[in-house]
Amino acid sequence: MAKSRNNLLGVGGQRKKLSRAEQQGAGSARGADRKAAEDKKQELVRKMRERAEAQAAATAGQTGEPTAEQGAAQGASPAQS
Repeated sequence: MAKSRNNLLGVGGQRKKLSRAEQQGAGSARGADRKAAEDKKQELVRKMRERAEAQAAATAGQTGEPTAEQGAAQGASPAQS
């Protein structure tokens, strides 16, 4: 007997249980929590990039080599030097 394609019961995962406030259209706190988490993540990424750039600049300053940003600011690339 062929498998029936019309019976899709149970396909697609489970539905989220809605609170009374969500049922009435008040929205959920989950969206706000996700936004707050995304904001924290973006702030952390920004801080990590700043630290990495500062560390790269400090190591380049100790060795006397210009960084890519400094080379572009001076108008000379490392290949031309």
